[in-house]
Amino acid sequence: MTPLDHKPCALGEGALWHPGLKRLFWFDITGQRLLSHDPATGMNRDQPLPEMFSAAGWVDDDTMVLASQSALWRYRIDSHALHRLLDLEADNTLTRSNDGRADPHGGFWIGTMGRRAQPGAGAIYRYWRGTLRSVVQGITIPNAICFSPDGTTAYYADTPQQKIFAVGLNAQGWPDGPERVFADLAAHGLNPDGAITDALGRLHVACWGDGAVHVLSPDGAFIARHPVPVPHVTCPAFGGAQLDVLFCTSATEGMSAQALNDAPLAGTTFALHGSGAGRAEPAIDLSHM
Repeated sequence: MTPLDHKPCALGEGALWHPGLKRLFWFDITGQRLLSHDPATGMNRDQPLPEMFSAAGWVDDDTMVLASQSALWRYRIDSHALHRLLDLEADNTLTRSNDGRADPHGGFWIGTMGRRAQPGAGAIYRYWRGTLRSVVQGITIPNAICFSPDGTTAYYADTPQQKIFAVGLNAQGWPDGPERVFADLAAHGLNPDGAITDALGRLHVACWGDGAVHVLSPDGAFIARHPVPVPHVTCPAFGGAQLDVLFCTSATEGMSAQALNDAPLAGTTFALHGSGAGRAEPAIDLSHM
């Protein structure tokens, strides 16, 4: 296990491995920063942002889509230029974006939540070919957004409920039918945060407060636990030359001085080896633009 950057994040989130650039990107949400790491050179970059951003998907080697507290943005990687695509609850100053990920159909899912985690204040949206549509309403802290490798199932969690849900998707990637409980983590005392699926369709779920990434089988059974030396593990992403490195962000948010002293690497982003074989994240389709 290797720390990538010793400048801690208050709320590290949104880990994304860009398969073309072979670089890891992630956010410090409350610190309003976009960070990146190039394993080939060891270089880290730290880009300030104008407001809170939380999640991203890649379009091509020049462009990403970023989600912020007020909008979805087209982001030019080389110049750092931001172009507003459309508003995201811009008229609601009580909410911000949270977890998000691209789906295998070229869409982008993004959750919103109350800035103070007000119950039921959040939602999950899907952006696809210029259309933004709500797919989940009345959620408190949307997390664990990820997809089965074949694109037929979407997963998401509401962290305070300690449950991960699954919903079937149609041929265009829209939810098709009611959601079901995929895994109830309450009995294990776990709070699901970010998640990703690997090449075998297993979910790798970062758990806030547990200091670990848990691995669930495609039928929701616990099969492994990968400890991380910090309490608040937030978002995993597979990357590396063979897509077999599990990168994971973390946070210092809410930690006391004693807790920070006990976990000096809190807020760091890590590289974990031996956790399985990942797969490349799908691109967001902006061909309509």
